[in-house]
Amino acid sequence: MGFYSDVIIPIFFDKSMDKPQIHEGRKKTLENVSGEVLEIGFGSGLNLPYYPDSVTSLTTIDKNPGMFRIAQERIEQSNIKVESKIVNGEELPFENQSFDSIVSTYTLCSIKNVDLALKEIYRVLKPDGKFFFKEHGLSDDPKIQKWQNRINPLQKIWADGCNLNRDFRELLDAAGFKFEELRNYVMAESSKTRGYMYDGIAVK
Repeated sequence: MGFYSDVIIPIFFDKSMDKPQIHEGRKKTLENVSGEVLEIGFGSGLNLPYYPDSVTSLTTIDKNPGMFRIAQERIEQSNIKVESKIVNGEELPFENQSFDSIVSTYTLCSIKNVDLALKEIYRVLKPDGKFFFKEHGLSDDPKIQKWQNRINPLQKIWADGCNLNRDFRELLDAAGFKFEELRNYVMAESSKTRGYMYDGIAVK
């Protein structure tokens, strides 16, 4: 990784994602998470304060060492024991059916081979487990979609691989998931191109 990805991007995302409306969303997404948990794309650890007492263990992955360095302070302040691994979501180093809950917030937009990552999530989730997700992606408005597709090449450059135009309903369906819950909306205080949300719970 270069200086931009390893140093600038972690600082930028830690600051830009540390906002009240985003934290309120994190809290709602995580309130029913339980058991042995895997978080995909742990980043700087902004989800940590919102994990409930029903979590018995938390394993996290992120490919960016710079994110991990920022997250360390939050890990040290948390009552949850965290096992962190610096790996890519496309090849998870875990046995089949290892986790009760898997969490992804604002992460799947940036994984290069998202299809493979979702297959890996499906593989390591227990048969009765749940995948809790909150991601921004492709709007349901064709006019907004056109702008998302136009802007996306530039977005990927400055935001270190983040995509605006991924259809997570279609992607999760293709990976074999069924939706227990799915909500689509534009996040408060966000543009329609960057703030169209896919928020829900998927099961096998």
